[in-house]
Amino acid sequence: MYVHELKAWPSLTWREQDLSVLLAEARSRLSTLATELDKLGFEVQDEATLRVLTEEVVRTSEIEGESLDPAQVRSSIARKLGLAQGGVNVAVYKEDHHIEGIVEIVLDATRKCDEPLTEKRLFAWHAALFPTGYSGLNKILVGEWRDDHDGPMEVVSGRYGNPKVHFEAPGYLQLPAEMASFFKWFEEAENIDSLIKAGVAHFYFVTLHPFADGNGRIARAIADLSLARADKMKQRYYSMSAQINIEKKVYYDTLEASQKATLDITQWLEWFLACLVRAIMGAEVVLADILEKARVWQSLAQFFINERQRQILNRLLDGVFFGVLSAAKYAKIAHCSQDTANRDLGQLVEYGALIRVGKGKATKYVLRESSDSGAATDRGDLLDDSGKEA
Repeated sequence: MYVHELKAWPSLTWREQDLSVLLAEARSRLSTLATELDKLGFEVQDEATLRVLTEEVVRTSEIEGESLDPAQVRSSIARKLGLAQGGVNVAVYKEDHHIEGIVEIVLDATRKCDEPLTEKRLFAWHAALFPTGYSGLNKILVGEWRDDHDGPMEVVSGRYGNPKVHFEAPGYLQLPAEMASFFKWFEEAENIDSLIKAGVAHFYFVTLHPFADGNGRIARAIADLSLARADKMKQRYYSMSAQINIEKKVYYDTLEASQKATLDITQWLEWFLACLVRAIMGAEVVLADILEKARVWQSLAQFFINERQRQILNRLLDGVFFGVLSAAKYAKIAHCSQDTANRDLGQLVEYGALIRVGKGKATKYVLRESSDSGAATDRGDLLDDSGKEA
């Protein structure tokens, strides 16, 4: 029996005393993060927002098995927020309606968190997520609730013809009333701790599974909207989707176990709040990276850096460049000759931004602060022969 089939559904419950320690830690870390950010300039805050939103869009898609180009996502977000492009050459990117759609959803959920969550708003999110009306090769209902014409909505895994059913959602005839109850609860329930409410909202929505596809991404966007209301920060400095992606198996296992249990979802909320704490801890690492980026550019202020060099350095510093940097790769990305690439790289070594490793055709270049750990050479070469990132 699934949780939505229980007589008292959707009266979800939890043992708040079991969540008190996690709640206290989450609030303490949020407070510390806000205090640290207040000490920093607007440029650093904007860079943190851009970095985290890029991670959010890329990882919420990756959870569903979709791979997006981080540089293109970053470019889309920066353009929509009116921020500097951070070394991404937008001229080489054609607008990708799929990327634009998920970016729009994430920005709408966080930047407009005070606006009510309504059927019209969710339909707009869903339409943005599937701009062609197709999910892969399958035509789906877009911007409206599912109709189950192909059978009940199920979450399955395993081989075709022998699937394992993990969950079956409520029938489509129930959806209008179920979603009306969800919207009313989301906007009117005021006696719930705001961080707990974000976790409940995620569980509640994904259990209803009201769309033909995209339910997970929209559930995470709803949770982000709720968290933005909770921490009263429309700027995002941590990414729940990035942390969920790291813990994806536990995420699905905990969700499935709670959807097959009682109306007490303490187990789910314990995991959700612990994941939130780890996401906020991840923001501390991101902030350290951004401060290091600022330090690097400050150290280079006395030198002339051309646009090709600026683009490559920013991509290395922003984490949207994967693999190791060679002169050949530099030439492909910067659209210049091999001689120009060698000259540019030689200058960056002379300025102290990069370190040259190896000799001859095996010569690679790494950021100075990355050279000791070897982190810049551990990811593998993910650029194809055209210079595009895989």
